[in-house]
Amino acid sequence: MQIRPILSALRHHRLATLLIALEIALACAVLCNACFLIAARVSAMDIHSGVDGKALAQIKLDCDDCNASDLNARVLSGLGKLPGVQSVSVINAVPFGDHAGTAGITLDAAGQHPGGVVDFYAAGPGAFQALGLHLLAGPPPKQDDFQAIANFLPADASVWVTRALADHLWPDADPLGKEFWMDKFHFRVAGVLEHLARPGGGEGGPLTREWSVYVPTQPGAQLFGNYLLRAEPARLQQVLRDVPAALAKIAPDAVFDKTASRSIGELRDGYFQADRAMAGILVGVIAALLLVTALGIVGLASFWVQQRRRQIGVRRALGATRGDILRYFQTENFLIVSGGIVLGMALAFALNLVLMQHYELPRLPLYYLPIGALALWALGQLAVLGPALRAAAVPPVVATRSV
Repeated sequence: MQIRPILSALRHHRLATLLIALEIALACAVLCNACFLIAARVSAMDIHSGVDGKALAQIKLDCDDCNASDLNARVLSGLGKLPGVQSVSVINAVPFGDHAGTAGITLDAAGQHPGGVVDFYAAGPGAFQALGLHLLAGPPPKQDDFQAIANFLPADASVWVTRALADHLWPDADPLGKEFWMDKFHFRVAGVLEHLARPGGGEGGPLTREWSVYVPTQPGAQLFGNYLLRAEPARLQQVLRDVPAALAKIAPDAVFDKTASRSIGELRDGYFQADRAMAGILVGVIAALLLVTALGIVGLASFWVQQRRRQIGVRRALGATRGDILRYFQTENFLIVSGGIVLGMALAFALNLVLMQHYELPRLPLYYLPIGALALWALGQLAVLGPALRAAAVPPVVATRSV
């Protein structure tokens, strides 16, 4: 196939060629960045919570005038008697629930070496086992580890940190026995957890979304009203349906927070609802953009086939086969699409820079460019195939007589 005649023909249709190339360039830029955003959303949703979500639920009560110790005792005892319930414990937050203990930490008492912003899980006896946390190092919390809260957290406590946080704070070092501070609060690492997502599970991106600290704490005036309920997975939903009626008898002086009192699975679904919606919208945008691009290619190719009937007839009369005509239009379209892709790659990076500046997104990985190019090349060849086949099917006599 000679490229020079094709380029000569395209120079005679500069405006139409330019418009299609620009449409393909825009499609390439949007396709690459949209696929990157979808992948980022999916990655944010695909995180390991570190807990046994199928068996766990959060029960939340609001009670300003309640005696904290009395309320805890009534709820732990009353809900623990419901059929199917395995345990009930006090905790300040659960994965994918509301924040309750977000704070910055330092690696020295003077606060000169910041360690980052983490989430503290303050939890009473039984919560560690109920969560189903997997230990990588150190023993589980013992009775002596549960300390009373001084305002926000125990003033001096043994804590369990996630592997992700330990690797960040003390890379290439054994974290057991290491110390860190949160203002005047002092903590010693007694164990390392394999996973434990922050209450805002997707926050902070892949590097920080497991920066969690588990603090064994004595329930009391600073730790009440939020409970971790563990039940048989098959009966969890039935237990949650029984909880409101049970609490009306157990704690009539407290207000049941129905919105926050859900299973961990439901909290996770609700937390990532916006991410799923955004991914769906982006998929729709990609589909619509590719459809419009394909229709543009089909329209232009059909117009050129109609305009070139005499040329097709002459070529067929001179011995050109149907395959020659088909390859001509496919090659012509390939050149237009390739030009649009080259421009589209530059536009993709420019669009990514705008997104990085305004939405704090990471840089677009290079491998999205060949993916977008291959998708548009395949789309272009499929879109031009129909008009090209119609051109190749025109007999020489019909083509010459139609002029």
